[in-house]
Parts: sequence; structure tokens; C-alpha cells
Amino acid sequence: MRKVFWVGVVTFLADQASKYLVVHWMNLAQIGAIDVYPPYLNLRMAWNYGVNFGLFAENSDLTRWVLVAVALVISCAVLWWIHHEDTGTAGKISAGLLVGGALGNVIDRVVYGAVADFLNMSCCGFNNPYAFNIADIAVFAGAIGLVLFTSGEPDKNKGKNAS
Repeated sequence: MRKVFWVGVVTFLADQASKYLVVHWMNLAQIGAIDVYPPYLNLRMAWNYGVNFGLFAENSDLTRWVLVAVALVISCAVLWWIHHEDTGTAGKISAGLLVGGALGNVIDRVVYGAVADFLNMSCCGFNNPYAFNIADIAVFAGAIGLVLFTSGEPDKNKGKNAS
């Protein structure tokens, strides 16, 4: 669980530091857009009041707090699951990524009322209209990792003394 904790902490801190840098220090919230290396990397300020791609973005306090609660419940469930699962390093890293990213977006919803998305990448004639953040990348990578690197089998040795 120590590995899950530290991956989660590093993910959370990287997400929050990047958001502070972009939203406040670079003032992207006011500027709106900064072309870094167009079209491959651009900063585009987007406040996401819903879930992926703005789904369920009614911009209401009820939606905000329901999404906070859902993220916290999922994070707790993943931590419980990974604690009771016989998983290797990749599974623990995946859990840490998912939980750290989810908590990063929870903090945004509590502090700003919405998730601060700012990364925009396009390539090869495809113009991506959506923005995302480090937490979104971590949640996605963590979820994929949990699917790929966990067996679903409980840890039969948990709580037993090794001989």
C-alpha cells in the first residue's frame, strides 16, 4: 500500500502544481489560450462542470457535489480492492494513478466549482476541441492499468505469517 500512497501523492501534487501554474501564475483563466507548440500542444482554459467531454455539465451545485461524492467513493473502493487483491507493482502504480488523479479533480470541484482543464493536443489534420489535465491522464492510465494488471483474485496470503 505504500507504493499506492506515494504514486497517488506524486500524481496529486503534479496535477495541482500544474493547475496552479497554468491557472494562476500564467493567468490562463483570464487569457484563455496560449499556443505552446501548435498544433501539437496548446493551453486552452476550459472549466469542466461535468464528467468526460463535459457530459452532465448542468453547472449546478447538486451535480458538483454528486461528482465529488462519486469520485471519493470510487477512490475508496479502489483502495479497498487493491488492499485485498494479490497485485504486483503495476497494479499498485495503477491504483495510485487513479486515486491521485481523482482526488486532484475533487479538489478542483471543491475550490473552483469545476475541474480546470487546460491541455489541448491535435495532430495529423485532427483538430481536438477538448481540453484535459494531468489528473485526467492519470485516471485514464490508472483505470487501464487496473484492468490489465490485476487479476480480480483476492490475496489468499493476506494476514497469514510467511513461513
